[in-house]
Amino acid sequence: MAKFTLQGSGGSVVAELTDEQVKKADLGVGKLFLAPVGRLEPDKIFGHSCKTCEKEFDGPPRMNEESTSEEVADNLVLVGRGQYVCQQCDSIIGEYRIFKKHDESGNIGMARKND
Repeated sequence: MAKFTLQGSGGSVVAELTDEQVKKADLGVGKLFLAPVGRLEPDKIFGHSCKTCEKEFDGPPRMNEESTSEEVADNLVLVGRGQYVCQQCDSIIGEYRIFKKHDESGNIGMARKND
């Protein structure tokens, strides 16, 4: 695994990513983004920067997370949402969502044919 910089709306984090996480983070515009990756483990984050206080920090940002159980599509539930927050000024560096399927073998949001 290698270290990568992932962009958020309010800054960035430098983290060690798996190949699968790199694929999720790459939206095809030459940068990697935090939101598609989901929650990163704090021990895999080496530093972060904040656009608000214009500083770089060693180590992970604070992470705020709340549990939820909101059905967002057929067979897809939002089970958590969280934020990466600057250690110094409490500005949001980026956000993430955690989803889960009711039925892991089923499809998400498939249209049903009415007979």
